[in-house]
Order: sequence, then structure tokens, then C-alpha cells
Amino acid sequence: MRKLFLTVLIGVWTAAQLPAQSLQLRITGLDGLASKAKATVDITLDSNMLQMAGGFFTGNDKGKDAAQLKELLAGLKAITVRSYEFKEEGQYRREDLDPIRAQLRAPGWSKIVSVTEEKELTEIYMRTDQGKVAGFAIIAAEPKELTVVAIEGSINLNDLSKLGALGIPSIPIPNQDKDRNDKDRNKKGKQE
Repeated sequence: MRKLFLTVLIGVWTAAQLPAQSLQLRITGLDGLASKAKATVDITLDSNMLQMAGGFFTGNDKGKDAAQLKELLAGLKAITVRSYEFKEEGQYRREDLDPIRAQLRAPGWSKIVSVTEEKELTEIYMRTDQGKVAGFAIIAAEPKELTVVAIEGSINLNDLSKLGALGIPSIPIPNQDKDRNDKDRNKKGKQE
């Protein structure tokens, strides 16, 4: 009886862990692209590395930007970036992204932005866990460039640009420039 109880308890605990594990995005299927690319970015940071990077970039700076970056990194568990820049078009196929997109169809993931222009594609997915934002995935595909970013943890979509200090490429987020220009105009109007 005791053995059965322990077996059931372990089974329930394991089942409870599965949803959280299945939400983690693994960037797979792109390894062969590095040999074709003229430039690559390969970043994998876990929570310990993120905290260390936060300390490095903020250093002795006690300013507002340093505090914001440190706060932003405190909510993150991992960042993975794979970016490839090619000399010519046709070095990757959209089908190379299928293993990643298959994971993004799992429960917990939602596509929140999809922009297609001629030969360019940008998709942003948000992961939620128990009603809270738990991560983002970004796919940016251009004829000569492919970037996939996976961010685990709590972050605001508008704060993604602040991660550029960690070497994360700029990702086009629709209306972000418009929102920033509106804020700049509002500041100037208040100063006058």
C-alpha cells in the first residue's frame, strides 16, 4: 500500500511538472545554417549568466537605465538567440523553421504578431502560464537573414529592445517606433 501511494504521488508530481517543461522552446533544426552564413550570433544565457551579465553591464552605474536593466533581467530565466546573415538569398528554407513552429503550437503559446512583407516575415509568440506572461519567441526571416529568439521569464514586449546590450539583435516590433515617437512628441510638448 505504501509503495502504491509513493508511486501515485511520484506520478502526480511528474504530471504536474510536464506542462511547465513542455512550454520551454528549443531552437532546433537550424544547426546546419551556420556553415552557410557569413555571420552568426549564438547566445544561450541561463538565469545565472543573465544576473552576471546584468552586473557587468550595470557595473558601478547607479543611474535609472542600469536599475531598469537589472530589474528587467531579474525576471528572466533564459535567453536563447540564433541569428544568421547570408551573402545571398536561398541559404535557408522557411521549412527549416517547422520544428520551432511545431513547439509554438503547444498549449500556453499564442501568436500575437505576424507581419509578412514580400519576402520578409516577423512572428512574435507569447507564452503564458497560469495567466501570467512567461516568455516570448520571435522569428524574423528576411531573404539574407534569419533570427530566432526565445526568452523565458517575465518581460514586457516593449522592453525587448532594452536587451540589445546583451547582443540580442534588434527585432522589428510593429508600432514600437510609432509609440516611441509619440512619447518623444509628448515630452517636447510639455517642455515648451
